[in-house]
Amino acid sequence: QVQLVESGGGLVQPGGSLRLSCAASGSIFSIYTMGWYRQAPGKQRELVAALTSGSSTNYADSVKGRFTISRDVAKNTVYLQMNSLKPEDTGVYYCNAEKKVYGLGPYWGQGTQVTVSS
Repeated sequence: QVQLVESGGGLVQPGGSLRLSCAASGSIFSIYTMGWYRQAPGKQRELVAALTSGSSTNYADSVKGRFTISRDVAKNTVYLQMNSLKPEDTGVYYCNAEKKVYGLGPYWGQGTQVTVSS
Protein backbone atom coordinates (compact mmCIF):
# COMPACT_ATOMS: atom_id res chain seq x y z
CA GLN A 1 0.00 0.00 0.00
CA VAL A 2 1.37 3.39 -1.01
CA GLN A 3 0.47 6.47 1.01
CA LEU A 4 0.76 9.96 -0.44
CA VAL A 5 0.52 13.23 1.46
CA GLU A 6 0.29 16.55 -0.36
CA SER A 7 1.14 19.97 0.99
CA GLY A 8 1.85 23.48 -0.24
CA GLY A 9 -1.49 24.68 -1.53
CA GLY A 10 -2.97 28.05 -0.73
CA LEU A 11 -4.24 31.34 -2.03
CA VAL A 12 -2.07 33.21 -4.54
CA GLN A 13 -2.57 36.17 -6.81
CA PRO A 14 -2.54 35.81 -10.58
CA GLY A 15 1.04 35.72 -11.83
CA GLY A 16 2.29 34.27 -8.57
CA SER A 17 3.98 30.98 -7.78
CA LEU A 18 3.42 27.98 -5.54
CA ARG A 19 5.27 24.73 -4.99
CA LEU A 20 3.31 21.63 -4.12
CA SER A 21 4.93 18.67 -2.40
CA CYS A 22 3.87 15.05 -2.27
CA ALA A 23 5.56 12.81 0.27
CA ALA A 24 5.40 9.09 -0.48
CA SER A 25 5.46 6.35 2.15
CA GLY A 26 8.46 4.58 0.65
CA SER A 27 10.99 4.41 -2.13
CA ILE A 28 8.60 4.04 -5.03
CA PHE A 29 10.01 6.31 -7.72
CA SER A 30 12.03 3.53 -9.36
CA ILE A 31 8.78 1.73 -10.16
CA TYR A 32 5.83 4.11 -10.17
CA THR A 33 4.88 6.94 -12.47
CA MET A 34 4.09 9.96 -10.32
CA GLY A 35 1.46 12.40 -11.41
CA TRP A 36 -0.26 15.59 -10.38
CA TYR A 37 -3.94 15.93 -11.21
CA ARG A 38 -6.35 18.75 -10.50
CA GLN A 39 -10.08 19.06 -10.22
CA ALA A 40 -11.88 22.36 -10.59
CA PRO A 41 -15.42 22.82 -9.28
CA GLY A 42 -17.91 21.15 -11.58
CA LYS A 43 -15.20 19.65 -13.76
CA GLN A 44 -13.58 16.26 -14.14
CA ARG A 45 -10.19 15.52 -12.65
CA GLU A 46 -7.47 16.11 -15.23
CA LEU A 47 -3.80 15.25 -15.52
CA VAL A 48 -1.53 18.25 -15.04
CA ALA A 49 1.93 16.67 -15.09
CA ALA A 50 3.52 13.23 -14.87
CA LEU A 51 7.01 11.90 -14.18
CA THR A 52 7.89 8.32 -15.05
CA SER A 53 10.35 6.06 -13.30
CA GLY A 54 12.64 6.66 -16.27
CA SER A 55 12.45 10.44 -15.72
CA SER A 56 10.27 11.23 -18.72
CA THR A 57 7.83 14.06 -18.18
CA ASN A 58 4.44 14.89 -19.63
CA TYR A 59 2.44 18.08 -19.19
CA ALA A 60 -1.05 19.26 -20.03
CA ASP A 61 -0.94 21.83 -22.82
CA SER A 62 -2.47 24.42 -20.50
CA VAL A 63 0.51 24.33 -18.12
CA LYS A 64 3.46 23.77 -20.45
CA GLY A 65 6.19 26.31 -19.83
CA ARG A 66 4.68 27.32 -16.48
CA PHE A 67 4.68 24.15 -14.34
CA THR A 68 7.54 21.77 -13.61
CA ILE A 69 7.33 18.32 -12.02
CA SER A 70 10.39 16.98 -10.23
CA ARG A 71 11.36 14.56 -7.50
CA ASP A 72 13.83 14.15 -4.65
CA VAL A 73 14.58 10.45 -4.37
CA ALA A 74 16.32 10.80 -1.00
CA LYS A 75 13.22 12.46 0.47
CA ASN A 76 10.67 10.25 -1.34
CA THR A 77 9.00 13.48 -2.43
CA VAL A 78 7.67 14.72 -5.74
CA TYR A 79 7.11 18.40 -6.41
CA LEU A 80 5.04 20.56 -8.69
CA GLN A 81 6.49 24.03 -9.20
CA MET A 82 3.76 26.32 -10.50
CA ASN A 83 4.70 29.71 -11.93
CA SER A 84 2.70 32.43 -13.69
CA LEU A 85 -0.46 31.12 -12.09
CA LYS A 86 -3.81 31.94 -13.64
CA PRO A 87 -7.32 31.91 -12.15
CA GLU A 88 -8.10 28.86 -14.29
CA ASP A 89 -5.41 26.94 -12.38
CA THR A 90 -7.69 26.99 -9.35
CA GLY A 91 -8.71 23.60 -8.04
CA VAL A 92 -7.85 20.74 -5.76
CA TYR A 93 -4.52 19.21 -6.70
CA TYR A 94 -3.99 15.50 -6.14
CA CYS A 95 -0.83 13.45 -6.15
CA ASN A 96 -1.02 10.08 -7.88
CA ALA A 97 1.17 7.00 -8.10
CA GLU A 98 0.62 4.10 -10.45
CA LYS A 99 2.29 1.63 -12.76
CA LYS A 100 -0.40 0.49 -15.16
CA VAL A 101 1.69 -2.13 -16.94
CA TYR A 102 2.21 -3.94 -13.62
CA GLY A 103 -1.33 -3.33 -12.38
CA LEU A 104 -0.06 -1.25 -9.48
CA GLY A 105 -2.21 1.53 -8.10
CA PRO A 106 -3.56 4.03 -8.66
CA TYR A 107 -2.92 5.54 -5.28
CA TRP A 108 -4.11 9.04 -4.43
CA GLY A 109 -3.31 11.64 -1.85
CA GLN A 110 -5.98 13.59 0.00
CA GLY A 111 -5.59 16.68 -2.19
CA THR A 112 -4.52 20.25 -1.55
CA GLN A 113 -6.48 23.35 -2.53
CA VAL A 114 -4.95 25.92 -4.85
CA THR A 115 -6.83 29.17 -5.35
CA VAL A 116 -5.61 31.81 -7.78
CA SER A 117 -7.45 35.05 -7.22
CA SER A 118 -6.86 38.74 -6.75
